[in-house]
Amino acid sequence: MTGMFGLAGKTVLISGAGGGIGRTMVETFRRAGANVVAIDRDPSLLAGLDLAGAILCDQADAGAARAAVSAWLAEHGAPDAVVANAGFTRAEHFGHLDDDVWASEIAINLNGAYALTDPIVAAMAARGRGSVVFISSVNALAHFGNPAYSAAKAGLIAYAKAIAVERGAEGVRANVVCPGSVRTPAWDHRLAADPGLLDKVLPHYPLGRLVSPEEVANAALFFCTDAASGITGTVLPVDAGLTAGNLRFVDEVLRGK
Repeated sequence: MTGMFGLAGKTVLISGAGGGIGRTMVETFRRAGANVVAIDRDPSLLAGLDLAGAILCDQADAGAARAAVSAWLAEHGAPDAVVANAGFTRAEHFGHLDDDVWASEIAINLNGAYALTDPIVAAMAARGRGSVVFISSVNALAHFGNPAYSAAKAGLIAYAKAIAVERGAEGVRANVVCPGSVRTPAWDHRLAADPGLLDKVLPHYPLGRLVSPEEVANAALFFCTDAASGITGTVLPVDAGLTAGNLRFVDEVLRGK
């Protein structure tokens, strides 16, 4: 990829780079010409990736995440873009929720993401340019379970809009990608336990399928390129149509299927 859709010579930080979506992010940004610096908790997760560097920290520990990123910034300066992709949840509903689960989900998905990106945003603003992309979730837009995770991911949208509004005059853009269910290896154990699970899931998706990690990565890439230079404070669902409307209601109630 070249021109407005390329990132030749640009430096991009990607958190959660060793995960199912993260590894695809790294490969996608590398094909666009970016020098990718991975952020993850364990160097073994980054094996085989083509990286310009790595920052090792556990996003669940906000203080450690901030310190590790700040040390990298002190040596290298502000990156051109950061994709805050790291996150974690377990399938849950209110029956699974307690103070410990709530605190854990908020710590990883919201507080840690803030601690990780706040020093980066400040460095970008001081330089006068930069792009921040948060990987949130459709759970931030409507309720599909996982109440603590959903609250944390909704918080990322509010934080991104704050950056867009208050840092825009300093050249910093912030946008959010909200994936629906993504077909990563994280699904493997669930499908092994319930081979018919997708038969229950897919009728909710107008495209009739899950989205791929590549589709999520392409959306994040777009926000980081010059093609999106006038776009900030936006939320883009990459969800096979899930949040567009209730397909199952149409099929079962109106069509009588």
